[in-house]
Amino acid sequence: MTVTQARADQIISSFAGKRILVLGDIMLDEFIWGKVRRISPEAPVPVVEVARETSHLGGAGNVVANLSALGAVPLPLGIVGEDPAGGRLADLLARQGIEFSGLISDGERQTTVKTRIVAHNQQIVRADRESKAPLPVDRIQALLTTFLKWMPSCSAIIVSDYDKGVVNRSLLSEALPAAKRANIPVLLDPKVYNADYYRPITVITPNQREAELLTGLTIDDDNDQQLAAVGQRLLEKFECPYALVTRGERGMSLFFQGGSHHLPTFAREVFDVSGAGDTVIATLALAVAAGADMKESATLANLAAGLVVGKVGTATVNRAELLADFASRNARSSS
Repeated sequence: MTVTQARADQIISSFAGKRILVLGDIMLDEFIWGKVRRISPEAPVPVVEVARETSHLGGAGNVVANLSALGAVPLPLGIVGEDPAGGRLADLLARQGIEFSGLISDGERQTTVKTRIVAHNQQIVRADRESKAPLPVDRIQALLTTFLKWMPSCSAIIVSDYDKGVVNRSLLSEALPAAKRANIPVLLDPKVYNADYYRPITVITPNQREAELLTGLTIDDDNDQQLAAVGQRLLEKFECPYALVTRGERGMSLFFQGGSHHLPTFAREVFDVSGAGDTVIATLALAVAAGADMKESATLANLAAGLVVGKVGTATVNRAELLADFASRNARSSS
């Protein structure tokens, strides 16, 4: 690894107390856990015997949860409905000691809820309840007002776009230039629909499929030239100094003007990749806020992703886990 143990300790220890603003689509993740013992006589589908149900912060909320687990002070900013799910999101944030006044309600839309049924650690089906209607002008203005109020006290800003309406042209055209003027790094997890509005930013973090769609290029398996072309095209299109492409079992690739840095996956076992991108951008933002350069930040983000995909459901990684895993890998590589 390109980061020494002493340097990793220094960076990760500096996560504590960093204020990170998270603008995006905050969701409620519901999980129904059970076992399958038979197939339904009504249709060729498994019958899940429900054992328990859990609720978690999802979407941009999972970024917030990861930041909190790593010792940061996240400031979530997004839209919820005036419904029970919106209340449960506020309660989940409050229980973790996270500021929730940035959950701005809109009585004309429902809170985004993703319900997953899981049996024997395998997801059986997912049901989504959501609204993707454009936000009214007054809700956009409320988001912008809070963004501008919180921004000066933050060490980094994360824009987490799940294409549910919060991340939109009107908001980004005011918020992103303001962050640039304040010299605050902006890290953006994209969707293709809003790509024309993603500037100015510091780093964009698409997965490989998103990177292909954003650039109009393709990457065949292990084709380094195609990968390099996609990376450089991302830098040109978004006029940003860095692009970090997450590539599943192939790890991650960091691109910058005139070069690239490739990181192999650190995952030991993969149980669930849902939310791994949220862990990546949360760790990346915190490392940058702690003074790490982008290569160091990507290394720690890659390590965190390897840990979180070994967990089932919407999961997070804490500082102790990250430090212990880094130390373990360093010990094995030097033995």
